[in-house]
Amino acid sequence: MKRFLYIFFLFCFLSVAAQPKYEVRAVWLTTLGGLDWPNNYAHDGMGIRQQQEDLCRMLDRLKAINVNTILFQTRVRATAVYPSDLEPWEGSLSGVPGKSPGWNPLQFAIGECHRRGMELHAWIVAMPIGKWNSMGCRLLRRWHPMVVKRIGDEGYMNPESPLTADYLANICEEITTRYDVDGIHLDYIRYPETWRGRKYHENITRIVRQVYRRVKLHKPWVKLSCSPIGKSDNLARFSSRGWDAYNRVAQDAQGWLSEGLMDQLYPMMYFSGNNFYPFAIDWQEHNYGRTIVAGLGTYMLHRDEGNWPLAEVKRQLNVTRQLGQGHCHFRAKFLLDNVKGIYDLMAQHDRQPALIPPVTWAQSLEPTAPTLLSVERTTKGDNIEWSGAIDRSDGPYLLYNIYASSEAPVDIRRPENLIATRWQTTRLSVKRKSGKPWLHYAVTALDRYGNESLPIRSTEEKTAPQVMTTLLKNDGHWLTVPQRTCFDAHLLVVCDLKGRTAQTFVNRERINISRLPEGMYQLRSLHKKGRTHRLGLFSIKRRR
Repeated sequence: MKRFLYIFFLFCFLSVAAQPKYEVRAVWLTTLGGLDWPNNYAHDGMGIRQQQEDLCRMLDRLKAINVNTILFQTRVRATAVYPSDLEPWEGSLSGVPGKSPGWNPLQFAIGECHRRGMELHAWIVAMPIGKWNSMGCRLLRRWHPMVVKRIGDEGYMNPESPLTADYLANICEEITTRYDVDGIHLDYIRYPETWRGRKYHENITRIVRQVYRRVKLHKPWVKLSCSPIGKSDNLARFSSRGWDAYNRVAQDAQGWLSEGLMDQLYPMMYFSGNNFYPFAIDWQEHNYGRTIVAGLGTYMLHRDEGNWPLAEVKRQLNVTRQLGQGHCHFRAKFLLDNVKGIYDLMAQHDRQPALIPPVTWAQSLEPTAPTLLSVERTTKGDNIEWSGAIDRSDGPYLLYNIYASSEAPVDIRRPENLIATRWQTTRLSVKRKSGKPWLHYAVTALDRYGNESLPIRSTEEKTAPQVMTTLLKNDGHWLTVPQRTCFDAHLLVVCDLKGRTAQTFVNRERINISRLPEGMYQLRSLHKKGRTHRLGLFSIKRRR
């Protein structure tokens, strides 16, 4: 543990660490009882608008401090915040359990997060299903009595019933297939700590496997994560003091990483001192190449919770960043209320945007670079536009990262040059600040796995006109392939200007384009190893 002591005493005195380009910066956004949101009931159109506006304001403020991941509580206590075929509506929306609020909060939240360049992960509370006579628990007992167990006044999913894995997998499958979520986040995926009798790890792991298979079957780019107890197990020199994931509640979270069942882990490290730092190191040393995101007890800053000093959270942020971990705040309200200045601290700690680490273990073939970047200078600013790239994964669409700098060429390794992340269109307007130098730009494509392409960079001088491109010659039926085609290119691909494939040919000197409709196209080479190059543009216009 000498390594730990060195890291601890070094990092306790560090100022804000260097800004990484890749880092998960997340919050848990709770809908249970409206703890974080909503703050009113949707009785009518005005109530719906109020809920939507409140959520948008929260997302705007989180975006302002460069939060890039929202864990949105979607399954609450055997209740849902979307129209589910499996479970009733959560009562915090309409004020009446089981009653529709008149709109779809999950669908709306996904759209608003994506519009801001954020990921949304559907937060699924797995085992607790509320009070024994609450609507969610009561209906689940009626429809699926074998999956429910009573402990005191509370109802829980029964981890020892083989049907429980199928039921929870059905919920995750319903969300994954119906909505464009970026992740499924399992909470309370463990035995209740009050469970009497032996706790079998395999029962919980069976549920995790089933959820993983069902989610990845439909959308392999959707990340699976969970929030285990913040101490995985006892360490050689530091005891968990009876509260750890493996022994107390049968969560083999590090085993799930080893088996490849988790893409991210959000351990709930709501501790301080020796109950935090050695266990943070333990998670990182057993990450098996996956992403660890430290769950921070931000709520402990509140005087009625733990009354921590802000310096404790600051130290934890610095240590986890140096370890290569992301951070996630529990929960959104305490962060947004700026308890003891935590919001102001995060504005400094995360002062530059960050990309979410790619899930390269699922897909590592990055998209091809965008093409045809153009910059239009105006008195108000710059309008930049580019044509699309080619997605070489099985994702549904590409996103884009836009970089800008007064220096050329734009260095995409520097997060301070990021001006837009996960952008959904192929154009962007950038306001120009009076007296500031002209900006140069770079654009990269991003697939749903988080793989980033090589950049295309603007090459024009301050007010120089755009260089015109010579079009490839064709007669509307046959196109002559330019001589610069690489000899090892296996195929030729004709794409539209958004990068969508129109037709593919074996590499040859002339290709028959007579089946393509009139319009503008790009010709690209495609090599056996997946490399691609743009060979030129051509326009098809036939005589009538």
